[in-house]
Amino acid sequence: MLRLDLMVWLNFLHDEHVETQYGNMHCIMTGTRKANRPVILTFHDIGLNHKSCFETLFNHMDMQEITRQLPVCHVEAPGQHVGAKTLPNAYTYPSMDQLSEALPAVLSHFGIHSVIGLGVGAGAYILARFALNHPDLVDGLVLININPNSEGLMHTVANKTTCVMFHEIQTNHDLIATYRHHISVTMNQSNVSQFFRSYNNRNTLEVERPVPGGNINVRTLKCATLLVVGDNSPAVEVVVDCNAKLNPTNTTLLKMADCGGLPQVDQPAKVIEALKYFIQGMGYMSSASMTRLRSRTTSSSSFLSFDGSRSRSHTNELQHGQTHSDEKRGRTRHNTDVSMESISNSNVDQIISKSTEVAC
Repeated sequence: MLRLDLMVWLNFLHDEHVETQYGNMHCIMTGTRKANRPVILTFHDIGLNHKSCFETLFNHMDMQEITRQLPVCHVEAPGQHVGAKTLPNAYTYPSMDQLSEALPAVLSHFGIHSVIGLGVGAGAYILARFALNHPDLVDGLVLININPNSEGLMHTVANKTTCVMFHEIQTNHDLIATYRHHISVTMNQSNVSQFFRSYNNRNTLEVERPVPGGNINVRTLKCATLLVVGDNSPAVEVVVDCNAKLNPTNTTLLKMADCGGLPQVDQPAKVIEALKYFIQGMGYMSSASMTRLRSRTTSSSSFLSFDGSRSRSHTNELQHGQTHSDEKRGRTRHNTDVSMESISNSNVDQIISKSTEVAC
């Protein structure tokens, strides 16, 4: 059965260079697009590509529960794919804003009408910018290590081609060695440096938290948004800052315990659990599927609990679920803040009001 699933997956894999007004974007499309269902759109961080940034996550067996229902489109910034040639001297590397504006051409190429964005670092910033400028194309965002500010977290790193190391906890020597090797051997150093300079020169994301009774037209992310950061990551402060600037009614902040700057690599199972409940809260995963997930979760050392009645024997107060209509697609979607509960020996759930904040 596994071999058959692999053959079916390979039959629906499209590996293409999509031409945009800001250069060619290497894209990998997997799965079959379905009517009235979004596509998961990923965008990697600096020094990484779709394989090194997301392969651990998407190769995890639990991820199949999502990818069977939602196709995936991986997007790589110009010159960041494996085996990329050095970009021509005459080529001006696009800004972060321009990279976000290249995405509509990618969606048009594949016939994609809506996405759930999954981005890390620079990729998270690009997807957030895309969602601000094209809210009708984005149903949801999962943003790992997003920095909404103009001054880069990594500007003090001496070796810019290994900037991803700055994101990881220094005690994880094996992971650091793996990614240092990846960056130095498989990535084009000149192209990585150009991507880094583009990110380091980015503009601040001009978002503002709506205030009751205030201006109803403030610029903010309109879609359901999950912010993810490892509690040992240098990005914690800026991710919390980003959370403070977003709409509390549709934003959840997830801090992952015992995790550095690459949670999708370091703790893929936990990230997948969060993804499943986030997507289910948007109305895209069946209750039967989630029931099977819940039964597996309670028999392991995992961390998630989800209950439609929102009841649980925990001392923390839970925020109530929310329902809003999606007029564009003519359906009602249920956006429910995700409640996550660690049952490990060392971690306790912390849920803080305003935007829902969760520690796992």
